[in-house]
This record gives sequence, C-alpha cells and structure tokens, in this order.
Amino acid sequence: MKAYLSDRMGAALLMAPLLLFLGAAYAWPFFGVVNWSFTLPEPGLGQYGTLLSDPLVQSVFVRTLRIAAIVTIVSVAAAYAITVVWVRGTPAQRVIAEFCILVPFWISVLTRAFGWVALLSNRGLFNTWLQAIGFISEPLTLVRNEFGVIVGMTHFLIPFAVFPLASSMHSLDDRVLLAARGLGSSRMRTFWSVFVPMTRSGIIGSALIVFVFSLGFFVTPAILGGGRSVMVAELIYLRIFQSPDWGLGAAISVVLVLFVGALMALLFRYVRPKQLI
Repeated sequence: MKAYLSDRMGAALLMAPLLLFLGAAYAWPFFGVVNWSFTLPEPGLGQYGTLLSDPLVQSVFVRTLRIAAIVTIVSVAAAYAITVVWVRGTPAQRVIAEFCILVPFWISVLTRAFGWVALLSNRGLFNTWLQAIGFISEPLTLVRNEFGVIVGMTHFLIPFAVFPLASSMHSLDDRVLLAARGLGSSRMRTFWSVFVPMTRSGIIGSALIVFVFSLGFFVTPAILGGGRSVMVAELIYLRIFQSPDWGLGAAISVVLVLFVGALMALLFRYVRPKQLI
C-alpha cells in the first residue's frame, strides 16, 4: 500500500509542472473570458440573453452547424475511401494514397485557402477552363459563399479524418472477412455488412474530430467566404477586434468552448483512445 501511494505521489509530482503550465496557458485566460462575458459592458447575464434573442447571432450559429455537418459528412466519406486504399490496396495504390494524405500537411492553411481562391474565382482556372470548352457562358460563383467555404474546409480536414479510420481498419480481423466471403457473401455485401460496421468506432471518431475542427475554423471561411458566410470564429473576431462588444464576443466564445467540450466528452465516451492514434 505504501509503495502504491509512493508511486502515485511520484506521478503527481512529475505531472505538476505540466498541469501548472496548462492552467497558466489555457485555464486562466479562459476564466478571464468567462469573466468578461458576465461583466461587460455591465454585470449580469445580458450577453447570454442576447445569444438567445439576437437573430444575427442565431443565424451565424445555424450556418456554422450546417457547414460543419456538411464538411463532416463529405470529409469522412472521402477519407474512408482514401483509407481503404491506403490500408488494403496494392503497394502502388498505398504509395499514392499516402502521398495524398501527407502532402496537405506540408502546405499551410493560408496557402491552401488562397490556392482555392485562384482555382474557383470568376477568373480562376476552373471557370476559365469551363468557358474555354463552351460548357458555361458566364463564370460560376464558387467563392465568397458557402460552397467555397465547404470546399476549402473539406480539403483541409480530410487528412485529419484518415488516421482514426486507419487505426480501426488496421485492427480488423481478416478472418472475419474471409468467413463472410466463404459463406457466399459478395464483395459489396461484405463491405457494407461486415467491413463498415466493424470500423464504426473509427467513423465516429473521425466525424467528431472533423466536426470539432469545423466549429472553430477561422482562416479558410474568412478568405473563401469573403465576409458573406460568417461562421462563429469569425463572428468572435469581429466582436472582439472590430467592435467594442467584448462581452458578447466572450459569451459566444464560452458557449463554443462548452459545446466543443461536450463533443470531446462524447468522443472519449464512445471511442477508445487507441483508436484515435
């Protein structure tokens, strides 16, 4: 018993510097923001009442949730296809899939966002090519709207969805798939009835990770949305830095952090930590 307590005390002492650093770097500033939400411009719950009554704030939250849901569905679906090739494809296919997964990590989010602007703008490569072949007569509006935001965010988040899926696929027992094939199941039925259900935890983990990232996205929506598809993170920036409404910006931040915290609790509730690696 004494040895056990000694080990626990040693582990606590080793963790103490890290916990103090996290408290100083994250918890203390967050409590400051919480204080702003209750005291600016005057003490009370007025800012949280504004969250429930202001149509602009509500529309931004609804837009954020809608875009995050669409990005999550598209990103996880694309990541699933890429991961299947990466885990179960031929050596050449695996190299190509790995290239597609890792290269985006080497390019900054800002560079990727401006790259999509160059591709999707009215005089961009995509519209120019479609007009050159006579497919369209007028350029399509592909940026400064929700479509451009969804494209840019999906491109950024697909690699983050791959790794939980890859972990769950690597942990599959191939004998189960062989048994299904031996019992007369077709490849497609084996995939949908056996393979996909057995990777459910990876799908849930990927979806929650992508959704949480999407809720706090700032750079890509600001550039590709052009101020016409404002999301929550951009609204917080506008309230804090471009208007004196610090209290409302702080209240929005607190609500967003609590919502993300609830989602992370769900993540660790239904997905084992080793499946996220």
